[in-house]
Amino acid sequence: MKYKELTQNISGSLKTLAQDSPDLMKSFNQLSQVAMRDGVIDPKTKELIALAIGVAARCDSCIGFHVRTLVKLGMTLQELEEVLGVAVYMGGGPSLMYAANALEAFKEFTA
Repeated sequence: MKYKELTQNISGSLKTLAQDSPDLMKSFNQLSQVAMRDGVIDPKTKELIALAIGVAARCDSCIGFHVRTLVKLGMTLQELEEVLGVAVYMGGGPSLMYAANALEAFKEFTA
């Protein structure tokens, strides 16, 4: 899977949804901003949590977007591997397969 291409394609589709359902996208974006802003838990930790949930929920698009953001926030391979361990623990075998996808996304976004 090509995560750069996937996130670009999803972003394009979401632009269409934003045009057709602007209130929905505005509300989701506001929720995202509130949930991910710096607070007692820093944004990087919140993104790591979001990535773990994306892996456990088996969402490739979530993996792409959160890995891309985490790379920008300076996530290391070791941090990624630890959060993937938690995701696999919580999600079992299917999450293990998506953990491999997250590693692929990391390779792609750090290349």
